Amino acid sequence: MKRIRLILSIAGGVLLLGLVNFYIGYHAWLLVRNWLPGMSQTVFWPVFWVIALAYIICRTPLPPVLKPLARFLKVIGSYYLALMQFAIILLPVADLLYWILSLAGTDVSGYISEAGAVIVALLAVFIVWGSRNAWSTVLRVHTLGLPKQFERDLTIAVASDLHLGDIVGNRHLKKMVNRMNAMQPDIVLFAGDVLDDSVEPFVRHRMSEQLGKLKARYGVFAVLGNHEYYGGDIKKYTDLMNEVGIRVLQDEVAETAGVYIVGRKDKAAESMDSEGRKSVASLLEGLDLTRPVIMMDHQPTGFEAAAKAGVDVLLSGHTHRGQIAPIHWITRRLFELDWGYLNKENLHVIVSSGYGTWGPPIRLASRSEIIGLSLNTN
Repeated sequence: MKRIRLILSIAGGVLLLGLVNFYIGYHAWLLVRNWLPGMSQTVFWPVFWVIALAYIICRTPLPPVLKPLARFLKVIGSYYLALMQFAIILLPVADLLYWILSLAGTDVSGYISEAGAVIVALLAVFIVWGSRNAWSTVLRVHTLGLPKQFERDLTIAVASDLHLGDIVGNRHLKKMVNRMNAMQPDIVLFAGDVLDDSVEPFVRHRMSEQLGKLKARYGVFAVLGNHEYYGGDIKKYTDLMNEVGIRVLQDEVAETAGVYIVGRKDKAAESMDSEGRKSVASLLEGLDLTRPVIMMDHQPTGFEAAAKAGVDVLLSGHTHRGQIAPIHWITRRLFELDWGYLNKENLHVIVSSGYGTWGPPIRLASRSEIIGLSLNTN
């Protein structure tokens, strides 16, 4: 029965995706036909469907000789995902306005060209502004006083959701490394999704070497996100990180600078890891809870359990704050905290919108960010 439901869900998703893209393609064809009367449908539709399905095509197994083509399609497909989302919002508005004007007896003979020009201009603005938000990073500083004693005040640089791969590459990564090093951090933490699924571009572009240039007095630590699990090559990834001095904590605790760094496996481990993942309480069992406990858990869930177990600071990411508006309205409803800061009992929760991007390198109503965390004793 579960298998039948899964098949029906996939079929329904494929059908919906096809209908949405046909709706967009039909409107695009009306505009192209208006602007380029000589264009043939036999040329337009194959080109349109390759672009519309590029992100899916690039993920299918291809022979090595076609790998460069797959990477090119991934870039094209990523930007199309953003355009598709914008079009889903703009096109129904344009259709409704056309219907209202027609009922009012207004001459709509030039409507397709005029409305099309407005929509294309808006799409260009969204892409430019969204690209600026994705590539221009902000530093958000949180100063927390903890009712515990530790060796010294700590400066911690935090980033999540780098999504390193063929789109978010070494150029953006180098900016992050330089920005973090300028903070002169005691500790650097990565709260999951360092990879954008596949480890292959991470290896090909030698990104671990760039990460190895991070300078932190007491160490650099990371946890796994759902995308590391999706990529399916966790051991290779963790080995590369270890080689450059970055410890990936998988349901483990590290002790440094008088504090505990607790790293949970991502929630995806519950279904994708044969060993599952430990509870927060079991991870903290035996620790001296008079000392600060900083926990990284990629997906922002289980705040109450973390607070009861004795965690002082919980760092998460995953949501991207929706990445592209208005999806942030959805993430706000899905999570107790989808971005920013929350104080829950004695627990301080910080959820980052992430440094990189998934899919299109576009952000609206969210920004690429690094977290600067200053810890001191009350």
